Amino acid sequence: MLRRPLLSVRDLHVSVADKTVVRGLTLDVRPGELHVIMGPNGAGKSSLVHALMGHPVVRVAKGTARFAGKDLLKLAPHERAQAGLFLAFQHPRAIAGVSVGNFLFAALTAQKKKVTPLEFHDRLAKEMALLKIDSAWEDRAVHHGFSGGEKKKLEVLQLLVLEPKLALLDETDSGLDLDALTVVAEGLKQLRKRQPSFAAVLVTHNIRFLSILRPDHVHVMLAGTIVESGGPALVRRLERDGFKKHAALQS
Repeated sequence: MLRRPLLSVRDLHVSVADKTVVRGLTLDVRPGELHVIMGPNGAGKSSLVHALMGHPVVRVAKGTARFAGKDLLKLAPHERAQAGLFLAFQHPRAIAGVSVGNFLFAALTAQKKKVTPLEFHDRLAKEMALLKIDSAWEDRAVHHGFSGGEKKKLEVLQLLVLEPKLALLDETDSGLDLDALTVVAEGLKQLRKRQPSFAAVLVTHNIRFLSILRPDHVHVMLAGTIVESGGPALVRRLERDGFKKHAALQS
């Protein structure tokens, strides 16, 4: 018997700068599932996850989205985060003057999770070791002076510390070499292991990343909507043929 969806999106239409970029998208994500959304540049993938998180530049024109029993679209971004939604950005911003340790402690306590500074320090050290991150990161300014790969690792560190119900990962694997890809994938696998109900929607172009993660569902997004869904067989076909078939259907 299928569990009730953690995230349920129906006929979602999204615009950016008065241009419609998501058109009538429908998606269900149940607890414990890993969904992957693939598609060419400009398909609307990033706009979709930004809309779900409540990014102010993205406007929902039509449709519904429910998360953990709540009307997601009526919640402010910080309320969505407090409800258990997390967004890892493709290009995270630097925050000068705010250390990684202070940032994560503030984010954790903002979710009304009780933890003492000492308990937090021990937990942060454990998660850093898991991701093979130098302990000196705790005192570095958030994303300031970080390489592209370091920024992606820090996004996954946030994910492990905050333990959300659902993570929206916007090309977290982008620009990473194989070793870094493996570290990021292992972090996600570890969170799924310790929290079986944890779910994620991963936007990616990287077929190799999928062979490490083994998602439950793969969706092809084109021209603002999902045109095909499947499993491992779809991944293998995309690896062989790319998006040629879907582009032909849209022409």
